[in-house]
Amino acid sequence: MHNTQVLLEKAQSGFNRLNIADQYKISALRYMEIWLTDPQFEDYVPQLRYLMEAEKWNFLLDSFYQVIPFGTGGRRGTVGIGPNRINPWTIQASAQGHCQYLFRQFGNEVKNKGIVMTYDVRKYTEKGLYDDSMYNPVMNLTAKDLAEAAAEVYAANGIKTFMFQGVRSTPALSFTIRYLKAAAGDMFSASHNLPTDNGKKIYDYLGGQLIAPFDQILVDEVTQNVSRILRMPFEKALKDGLVEYLSEDVDKAFIQSICAVCLSTETGVRIMFSPLHGTGISSVFPALQKAGFHVELDSKTSNLSGAFENVTFNIPNPEVEQSFDTSIAEAEKTGAEIIMNTDPDADRIGIMVRHQNTWRVLNGNEIAIILTEYAISKFKSLERITSDSVVIKTDVTTSLIEKIARDNNVNCIGNLLVGFKYIAEELNKLEKKGKIQGFVLGAEESHGILVGDYCRDKDAAGAAIWLGELASEQKKIGKTLVDFLDSIYSRYGYCHNYLTEIRLLGAKGVEQIASIMDHLRSETVKNFGVFTVSKTVDRWEEGPQPHLSATDTVSRNVLVFTFKDLPETQGIRVTVRPSGTEPKIKMYFEIMGKPFSLEKVNENKEKITDLRLKLEKNFMDYCYQILGVDFPERGYLLFWQLPLEIKLKYFEAEPHIIELKEIFDKSARAKALYDCMSFMGSNCVEKADRAFKSKYKAGIMEFLELN
Repeated sequence: MHNTQVLLEKAQSGFNRLNIADQYKISALRYMEIWLTDPQFEDYVPQLRYLMEAEKWNFLLDSFYQVIPFGTGGRRGTVGIGPNRINPWTIQASAQGHCQYLFRQFGNEVKNKGIVMTYDVRKYTEKGLYDDSMYNPVMNLTAKDLAEAAAEVYAANGIKTFMFQGVRSTPALSFTIRYLKAAAGDMFSASHNLPTDNGKKIYDYLGGQLIAPFDQILVDEVTQNVSRILRMPFEKALKDGLVEYLSEDVDKAFIQSICAVCLSTETGVRIMFSPLHGTGISSVFPALQKAGFHVELDSKTSNLSGAFENVTFNIPNPEVEQSFDTSIAEAEKTGAEIIMNTDPDADRIGIMVRHQNTWRVLNGNEIAIILTEYAISKFKSLERITSDSVVIKTDVTTSLIEKIARDNNVNCIGNLLVGFKYIAEELNKLEKKGKIQGFVLGAEESHGILVGDYCRDKDAAGAAIWLGELASEQKKIGKTLVDFLDSIYSRYGYCHNYLTEIRLLGAKGVEQIASIMDHLRSETVKNFGVFTVSKTVDRWEEGPQPHLSATDTVSRNVLVFTFKDLPETQGIRVTVRPSGTEPKIKMYFEIMGKPFSLEKVNENKEKITDLRLKLEKNFMDYCYQILGVDFPERGYLLFWQLPLEIKLKYFEAEPHIIELKEIFDKSARAKALYDCMSFMGSNCVEKADRAFKSKYKAGIMEFLELN
């Protein structure tokens, strides 16, 4: 067996062959030495030595170059070995730092207040990255395992933990913190990320995620002041009363609080619901039932499972239209008129509507638009609109919400940074001023809605009730949610919002994302094709100065480009920001059309959508040029969440796909196809089919005569 120094010298030589800045190599080597020599990491050492001996340098660099950061949605990422991975050590180190932070904030009172913990269905089962023949401390690691590992730390520090006996949603955590008047809370989940991911979101005593500078204080505590992690065996903590399981009374109170948001007695719409294998089964489903709706479960995705095996692409994200695939077939059988789904921690909601005998998906902005119009109209009829009435949204969420609010004499706080925690903070301000009764709803474009004061995070359950009520009212007059939305567009203009991204993996991806932001920030770009820039806003330069913390700087790393209007528009803008939780840079496009007569709805939508497509291509091509990438035009037809390197690799593989037609045996041809495309992950054909078909006039399966 090689000694540590020999292995580290070998690693240094391997890292030197990588095209990455020296700072990342130095940092990775430093952390690798600690993990190889510190006794607390002894369980990880055999697998770490295997990775070094197998010379998996890119993988090792990405696993060790940093401690996994705290972003807009908390600390989450890929499960694995190393400080830049989610594993029991990174979770327990975070818990120890959190304990120290809580003692600073509350003193010994935190021991009595305690913290609340919830977890979802996550379970790590990926094979082929490590040596599958030897023990791996992260294999089969679940969100529950991480929660119990963290509870061991809180208990050893004398802080009581309140837990549910089973999975619960993120909004259930937020509610329970407030209900029990606890000091804080942890949610163990990776939200809508891939099955390989997990993580921990930290909540404060008000039930919201930490904002600057408090998140920075916590990060500093975790990364700089944790010299020793205290641990108490979970069973001992349970026996000693330092872990307490919560009763059903809390669940009942939570569901009751959700149902209290009802604004209508209409419940006639038939609903198909899919929790996408996640915790929505414990919140959205019972809330809809209690509210009186006829709701049935999608049988294929209603079981709890961290593999998300029946979700297309294994991506349990309501933002992805294919997440509805299994539910559509079941909805057709049951006669459902709308389909709802939720991500694994059930804070985001998706909806599909049966409209003119076809299924139409509504995106997050469209959900926010119709619920804003619905809520304000209901509040008016109930005489609940006052001078304090307010709608709250993030800056990248559709501008149409602000127009609707203003037209109805309702205030709108609409320039918030990305992250529902900023909406929660505004709620806290309203509560402190005694104006919380004026809250109408909070919305973010990524399918996040809050429609009541019972928690401080988005909740799919409350949104589901309002959507069900509105759909029922529309059904009664022979219309659908799509009709309702189109009537709004007719009055105000079609507001077309579209999100895309460039996903750039690893330490090199961090550099590439920074290079795009640096270029767009430093260069005066006058136009992107026919679209002329009229104004550029750098959120680093806006707001309170100096920045409150490093986390404040990260959250404000946002650029907004406003463009001169064209004859058809009354607003064009693009917002660019790195994701706070995933390795990607996100681009939010918005083009606002002008009002039109309702019979011309399709014509107006097509006209504005065509403009967005042109703007998207011009803007994205410019960003790819910054990276030195000649991005193929058909690349825009590939599944949008694929990493850039995978998209480019597809075009290298495409000629080999064509050659497969020469294989005579059909089964051999099918096997060769999936071998050729396996680098694209699950549902590989579906991810590439549109790009392939645009050139070869047939889908891949049809072209290869495999359908």
